[in-house]
Amino acid sequence: MVNNSRIIVSLDYPDPLQAMELANKLDPGCCKLKVGKELFTRSGPEFVKKLVHSGFPVFLDLKFHDIPNTVAAACTAATELGIWMLNVHASGGMKMISAAREAIDKASHKPLLIAVTVLTSLADDDLAVVGVNGSVKQQVLRLARISSDSGADGVVCSAQEVAMLRQEISPSFCLVTPGIRPRGAEANDQIRIVTPSDAIESGSDYLVIGRPITQAREPLQALLSIEQEVNAALLKVRKPAAGTLNP
Repeated sequence: MVNNSRIIVSLDYPDPLQAMELANKLDPGCCKLKVGKELFTRSGPEFVKKLVHSGFPVFLDLKFHDIPNTVAAACTAATELGIWMLNVHASGGMKMISAAREAIDKASHKPLLIAVTVLTSLADDDLAVVGVNGSVKQQVLRLARISSDSGADGVVCSAQEVAMLRQEISPSFCLVTPGIRPRGAEANDQIRIVTPSDAIESGSDYLVIGRPITQAREPLQALLSIEQEVNAALLKVRKPAAGTLNP
């Protein structure tokens, strides 16, 4: 099944039963799902396989960051789950990202390799505290260039940096943007946020959306409403998703 949805629903649940209950309310043809650290730690790889077998393209959001050999081994293990996308921290450097690329290329199933630039919970002052000189945008561009040169398919970045990256890096480079909030939704712990339509019009390929869907009274209706907004924005830009793979 080909899934062309630009929406990645974040399953930020501590309990796999709750996560599966939400997944059962959604349509695997209308979205992709993200499994992060807490859910994966509690539920393990079998839960991810169950989602994949249910027809959902799965983004395994574990943000690998370690020595190159260790990250390569982790990526090899992740490919065996049949996932659609996985990520590493771009700050791990070129050797680490290249090792991840090589591991995925050797696998029979090849998910998209995405590198995380700067977390959307961080601002300029936060970077300064850990010794990073320059602004968030400067650091995002630096890490995105490293990721592209190292063979990553794309990066995770705030939609506020998307237009900049589209000017500086190949149009085929995949941009995944968290911190997406429909108008009127609470920002919660995200700082650099934008609306779905603004993100698409800026050049985002995939939008990671959590609470506006998962905490809605009718999750599927919330998803379909956002999808309608996304599709309207796509009519303006007429851009196919970069890094598109069939799940």
